[in-house]
Amino acid sequence: MNEITLGRTGLKAPQIGLGCMRIAGMELSQGEKLIRTAMENGIHFFDHADIYGGGECESFFAKACGMNSSLREKMILQTKCSIRPGCFDFSKEHILKSVDGSLSRLHTDYVDFLLLHRPDALMEPEEVAEAFRVLKESGKVRYFGVSNQNPGQMALLNKYCDNAIQVNQLQFSIAHCGMIDAGLNVNMDNHEGVVRDSGVLEYCRLHDITIQAWSPFQYGMFEGVFLGNTEKYAKLNEIIDRLAAKYGVSNSAIAVAWISRHPAKIQTIVGTTNPERLAGICASCSVTLTREEWYELYLAAGKKLP
Repeated sequence: MNEITLGRTGLKAPQIGLGCMRIAGMELSQGEKLIRTAMENGIHFFDHADIYGGGECESFFAKACGMNSSLREKMILQTKCSIRPGCFDFSKEHILKSVDGSLSRLHTDYVDFLLLHRPDALMEPEEVAEAFRVLKESGKVRYFGVSNQNPGQMALLNKYCDNAIQVNQLQFSIAHCGMIDAGLNVNMDNHEGVVRDSGVLEYCRLHDITIQAWSPFQYGMFEGVFLGNTEKYAKLNEIIDRLAAKYGVSNSAIAVAWISRHPAKIQTIVGTTNPERLAGICASCSVTLTREEWYELYLAAGKKLP
């Protein structure tokens, strides 16, 4: 498993993390096998959120792995907070309460990363900074990050939070990569040239903020997966399958290898609950796509070069 350094923390983490959004519906034995498969393949980074399964995913994870202090030290645990029914909440009270709930459900005294889960229009950065300070000093959270935020939002937080933002989790895949489209179509009067994220890819690279790619096999906003979708993505799947055969890996591994090939050193968060598929995805670490292959996949997803 390839490793990357997350943000400016100095902490080494696997380039692939396991997203735990869907694990609550599994049998306990299946969950144990999934987590064990992840660990055996070098994936010791696990991504959670208090909203996943209404907290049940965190509880299930702790039960399935038999969480104890020895095992905990071998893992990097990340969770997220701020999504509430009908609103987002970056208040100090909510952040602190959410972290305590996650720690209880995960059977641990601390999480390595806490991410603010989508922007809160009513955010008061001074209040977030105070919550971060309390969590850091109490040892409950080691590092902080955000999810789905633009450069201005991160800069505002960092102004008050002592430059604490280390990661930004963003939807990113071959078929959902507006940050790539805009960067390639600078000064072009076309749909692809519209900058919708304020240049978040470049901002994160400039400020050493690690991008975590969520939904790496999806197109649109949870519209479906492109892998195997020959009706909408026939050409893309044809090339993915050809490259999978060339490198002796699965089609999922090629999709992840496309993300990993980018020099931003993006960490991919995969949400599969299938241990065999997860093991296959890990084989992406043995694949370094050529420049020509990377662009071939990009164009096959229906993109155009100016």
